[in-house]
Amino acid sequence: MGVSILPPSAPLPPRRDAPAEDSDVDMSDDELPTSSSASIVTPGEHITSDPQWMRGHGTYIPAGSGTIISTVAGNLHKTNKLLSVQPLRARYQPEIGDLVIGRIVNVQTKKWSVDIAAPMLANLPLSSINLPGGILRRRTAVDELNIRTFFSEGDLLVAEVQSLHQDNTASLHTRSLKYGKLRNGLFTSLSGAGGGILSRKGGVVRSRRQVFTLNTAAGEIDVVLGVNGYVFISKHTAVAASTMETGINKLDEQVTETLYSSQNDEIEAPVLKEITRVSTLIKGLVACGAKVDEDTIVKVYEGAVELEAEEQSLGGVEKGVGAKGVVEAVLARLAVENAG
Repeated sequence: MGVSILPPSAPLPPRRDAPAEDSDVDMSDDELPTSSSASIVTPGEHITSDPQWMRGHGTYIPAGSGTIISTVAGNLHKTNKLLSVQPLRARYQPEIGDLVIGRIVNVQTKKWSVDIAAPMLANLPLSSINLPGGILRRRTAVDELNIRTFFSEGDLLVAEVQSLHQDNTASLHTRSLKYGKLRNGLFTSLSGAGGGILSRKGGVVRSRRQVFTLNTAAGEIDVVLGVNGYVFISKHTAVAASTMETGINKLDEQVTETLYSSQNDEIEAPVLKEITRVSTLIKGLVACGAKVDEDTIVKVYEGAVELEAEEQSLGGVEKGVGAKGVVEAVLARLAVENAG
């Protein structure tokens, strides 16, 4: 039985450079959007057929046609004579040196498969972790049999992107004292808002410090900002001074069995409250389209604490105000202070 190709039941969307019925003016440079919020295109929408424009990411030109067509739904960007479409939501694209938070989804013979919010799962080789007891040696068959004693399915970890393969899969490593298994805290996913893309509104951006300690009313808490849009906020654990002074050649000597423990410590109720507060404020920052980094989190947290104290002094906290409303109020106050 032959295959019949039928004409489309609905007409194709009009080209963006199509002139009006009462006009014979061709599209010019000034008629294209110049800001990220000026125009939103949909998949399959014709953008322009003017040969002066070049296609960028998120667009394509069909064979035998000179019309640039959008392949994703997003904002239309113009850079000189280059047209590109920034997706409204996109998966994280790994880059070498990125600090990421991931979850173990599969344990194999010599490696772990890790979900880092990328299009493909990342790999964590057994040779790219520190062995307990400070042992510097080649991995043996015994280590492969005991691979689940280090990381198992569902474990959270913080790692660094070590290399990228041709299929765009990332290879991770945890051969540093600041990397490893995560526990004693709260995991928050900001999927679609990570990747360190400054042009994307809201989300974690690449900054000087992705791991920092925040002083709260209940004590110190640790905040880990994964560039891939995953955030982990946990109870602060003091690091011995001798550990901080350890040389790079003796890092394994500081590795103990506790680094791979999956047992959480007891966390006091005030600390849990502050951990939840910081997580809520981070979600509010993303909802407001603000970047998420150390400086912004510190300022917003301090402003939220002051705002809560003022409301309590006036006879109670206003009900029905969500995280976005609190963050907007704090950001507005900071803008006024900076302007003054």
